[in-house]
Amino acid sequence: MKVNQINELLTNLNGSDPHIEGSALISSDGLMIESVLSARLDEDKISAMSAALLSLGERAVEELEKGTPEQVTVKGDKGYIILTSAGKEAVLIVLTDSSAKLGLTYLYVKNTAKEIKTLL
Repeated sequence: MKVNQINELLTNLNGSDPHIEGSALISSDGLMIESVLSARLDEDKISAMSAALLSLGERAVEELEKGTPEQVTVKGDKGYIILTSAGKEAVLIVLTDSSAKLGLTYLYVKNTAKEIKTLL
């Protein structure tokens, strides 16, 4: 079943970097598909906020004529939120702590998004 495979990919992503705190796959309209997140986090809020961030990022890329949107990163003083396209209908969201090495994290996220695209 694809949900089990997606869960396995998210679990592997979380384990690939000690600074990754959680990950989830949401539909482009903001519905949670699968997640491996801390129990203290509200999946509904995460999926809704992710959809809003992605929408804003897409609009900015289009308005500023920067091509096709691929990724949105938000930096806070306690970490990063990374949203990456995982196909036409899904978005991979990754939460990290503030010590994350973004180059490596982006590589892990990109590879996982690519694998997810093949499943969807």
